[in-house]
Amino acid sequence: MQRGELSEARICATGCCTKPHIKQRGSDGVTRQELFTWIRQQYGTEPEYPWHDWNAVLRHNDNNKWYGVVLEVSADKLGLPEVGIIDVLNVKSDPLLIGSLRGQDGYFPAYHMNKEKWLSIQLGKPELDDAIKDLLSLSHELIAPKKRNRKLPANNPGDSANGKEKETDKG
Repeated sequence: MQRGELSEARICATGCCTKPHIKQRGSDGVTRQELFTWIRQQYGTEPEYPWHDWNAVLRHNDNNKWYGVVLEVSADKLGLPEVGIIDVLNVKSDPLLIGSLRGQDGYFPAYHMNKEKWLSIQLGKPELDDAIKDLLSLSHELIAPKKRNRKLPANNPGDSANGKEKETDKG
């Protein structure tokens, strides 16, 4: 089995987890593999696995900052009634947008991240597919290096429009 493939039950890399994985195949919406394919095409980034498990980090190519994290989370830790593990995508977003989305189905306070600036979105829900891509794009944009404004020299009184002539009128 390759990373990102989903099954009814999964054992983590250390062999300690045997919780059932909530099925996310078929008509159930975007899977982590489909998400990774999309980000490859959209941003040219590959998921990284820094913890030697199934959790993946998505880094911005220009500055290596995280713009997304795909995590396996126990459903009960998100307040869901299901038993098992679900995939969530953590994205950075605008705090006002986060506040309005967290009350909706499939959106949660960010798991293991700053809950004011990050949001967890449940993967595998078809009604969230477009929102996932939109929010991931916003996160990618928010994480991008800031463009610095180049300071222009201040115009001194008496300078001409082209900046070359400095004449004074002595009447």
